[in-house]
Amino acid sequence: MDATNALGEFLRARRALIRPEDAGIRRGGGLRRVPGLRREEVAMLAGISADYYLRLEQGRDRNPSLQVLEALADVLDLDAPATAHLIGLTQARPSQARRSDRSGDRGRAAQRPEPVPPGILQLIDGWPSNPAYVENRFTDVLAANPLAMALSPSHSPGGNLLRAILLDEAERELRRDWEELTEAGVAALRANVGPDVDDPRLVELVGELSVRSERFRRLWGRHDVRPKHARVMRLRHPKVGDLELQSNKLVINGTDGLILKVFHAEPGSRDAELLAILGSLTAPTGESRNLTGSDEQQAVDEQ
Repeated sequence: MDATNALGEFLRARRALIRPEDAGIRRGGGLRRVPGLRREEVAMLAGISADYYLRLEQGRDRNPSLQVLEALADVLDLDAPATAHLIGLTQARPSQARRSDRSGDRGRAAQRPEPVPPGILQLIDGWPSNPAYVENRFTDVLAANPLAMALSPSHSPGGNLLRAILLDEAERELRRDWEELTEAGVAALRANVGPDVDDPRLVELVGELSVRSERFRRLWGRHDVRPKHARVMRLRHPKVGDLELQSNKLVINGTDGLILKVFHAEPGSRDAELLAILGSLTAPTGESRNLTGSDEQQAVDEQ
């Protein structure tokens, strides 16, 4: 991941996904040496010079106008979230500025998970029949109620959900829509971090997954950008069998992108019965688990 030229990396990746014929360019008789569109073809379609587009990809010009960015987004067939991401890559990264103002032991402190507001912990404790957990924008799980952890061990605080789903074979067996889920998860990670591509936690996570997961390398290289939306989670649970749950996310105001994920079944459905059975099998703890104090520091040490 080239944090110093995030704009150029994004442009190269996205033009490689566009078929020339879809952009109105007729293929010649010879072989094309590059996948997707050539640089000069993108420039022509966007109404800019080939030299100027080359400077954008090479990182020698990082301040294109909004009009140029919108023209490039149209050529690259970007949807609204991806267009917003493209524009954001040309703007100042606020978290980078915040890190530059820190002094002392910045390296470890900058990666320490943000605490979950007490009111949110009380809220998920009050949902004994609804699995719920809190994650940050890097999918590090910070808090979860007992039913969420019974649904999947990857919901336990201290772990990283995307890492678990990609690398843990048990998680792959659990997730009946693993292919769709991993594709959406990687695209959501890009949407969550936005232009802050040099954040130490992101660099660490992307580095690990790039080494250990071929699927992650391929998906991350596409530069897809899609925020998470409400979806149906399809599981094959080892204790209660197949079930489908509605998944909803709520952004926690006043935090640096913390997200509350809640699952529920259609009232009176078989899925609701199975979820109730799973709840009856869960040892009552009386409260959710979350990262605080020494647990928080231990999670940082293990990441």
